[in-house]
Amino acid sequence: MSLSSRTAVAIHALTLLGRRAEKSLTSAEIADSLESNPVLVRRILGSLRDAGLVWSTEGRGGGWSLARAPREITLYDAFAAVEPGPILSRHPHPPSASCEVGRNIQALLEVEFLDAERAMEQRLARTTIAHLLQQVTDIERELGLTNR
Repeated sequence: MSLSSRTAVAIHALTLLGRRAEKSLTSAEIADSLESNPVLVRRILGSLRDAGLVWSTEGRGGGWSLARAPREITLYDAFAAVEPGPILSRHPHPPSASCEVGRNIQALLEVEFLDAERAMEQRLARTTIAHLLQQVTDIERELGLTNR
């Protein structure tokens, strides 16, 4: 698999930005929520910015904000912004043409992998950041931990 943690980090950041929509957040504030490095967060946010999902302002009081409403951003949008290339790794080099499996496996796997990737993309496209925000709110309310 080629899928990295970039998608999870991107979705986390987008959801946090949606939750704290009343003000922009610095990459350090987002990194605190992720318990991660601000440099990594800035790289992910840069990809999200390039995809038109977030924007930033510089200087005092600056930071990151959503560029679109949470209901307009799908998990697939986040995935596509930060994950280059196919999800499932293909053969790193051509298999042996003298083997009946080697001659045929790439074409057979390509069909299976494309179907699997398409199914994952369709599933991610059905969920928006707004859906996640509602779930966070519901869970926090259920636990009696609402801070809004």
